[in-house]
Amino acid sequence: MSGRQPLHPDTVAVRTQAHPEPGTGAVAPPIHLATTFERAGLGPSAGGYVYGREANPNRDALERALAELEAGTEAFAFASGLAAISAVFQALRPGDHVVAEQGMYYGARVLLDELYGAWGLRVTYADLTDLAAARAAITPGTRLVWAETPSNPMVGITDLAAVAEVAHAAGALLGVDNTWATPILQQPLVLGADIVMHATTKYLGGHSDVTGGALVVRERGAFAERLRLVQVKGGAVPSPFDAWLLLRGIRTLPVRVARHCDGAQAIAERFARHPALERVHWPGLADDPGYAVARHQMRRPGGMLSLTVKGGREGAVRVLDRVRLFTRATSLGGVESLIEHRASAEGPTTRSPEGLLRLSIGLEHPDDLVADLAQALGDD
Repeated sequence: MSGRQPLHPDTVAVRTQAHPEPGTGAVAPPIHLATTFERAGLGPSAGGYVYGREANPNRDALERALAELEAGTEAFAFASGLAAISAVFQALRPGDHVVAEQGMYYGARVLLDELYGAWGLRVTYADLTDLAAARAAITPGTRLVWAETPSNPMVGITDLAAVAEVAHAAGALLGVDNTWATPILQQPLVLGADIVMHATTKYLGGHSDVTGGALVVRERGAFAERLRLVQVKGGAVPSPFDAWLLLRGIRTLPVRVARHCDGAQAIAERFARHPALERVHWPGLADDPGYAVARHQMRRPGGMLSLTVKGGREGAVRVLDRVRLFTRATSLGGVESLIEHRASAEGPTTRSPEGLLRLSIGLEHPDDLVADLAQALGDD
């Protein structure tokens, strides 16, 4: 309705695509496993479907929900976060130039260095938290600036509105990995970005039981059409059941994110001055380099943090060996708290400090998580 107040992202997450099924009145959507659909004459089915790789009712519902959550016009669901990132790079042309966050997710950096560099994409890595560095990295051939905020695993914060101005002044698009913040805490398209990416495996799924990725665009147009072409013809799409699980996860996203943030805040504040740590990386701390920007563009500082342990790798491993509630595992955004020595997970090309531990704060009681880390750091 014209003039209607936009719904809060919390309400959108719960209510989007929550339509009772015609005929049965079921409030949970059915799973459509069909790979092919009966045509109406020479055209598609009565529902507009032809073949499962091209479109599926569950994937369509997920994509509509993602677009609504991120205040975008169109979304594209993929089988993994890396498939979604890859689609953005594939939608560019050989010879195009990309400016990418130097602290970006290492898997995306491997894609750029090992695959798309050989394909002809030119890449410059820059610290996008530094606007001067962002401007200096731009060339006449720059077509995309790829940001990640908060960044993985150093929890760096990029001023998206400012970087969007830099990108657009050069005629480039701004893409943002919004996995860590989720649409509940940050909406990059509202801040001027053109593309948002999610590894839906993480917070959107929320239960460590489904793999997926997604892109959302601010405007329809030629680039969005290329993304759809890469998705449909490349074929890296989620199964109907994966799409169904992700849509189910989105319904509880607001309450889960709030609890993740509560736990992260309790841990960050408790250990900010701990003698066994060099630093706590969390943008909710007043002395964090990203504090001011995070207060402006995020609703809360998020449920991810990293600890740099004194003693380098040896010190970090001692903490890993002593934790009881935290599970030593890769990934993030699930109901369980995870801890990981990021340099070991990333391998020989890592840029992560040897003493850094990445923590994904789950839904356990914050007091119990604080107590577990305290004893692991030698407080008992």
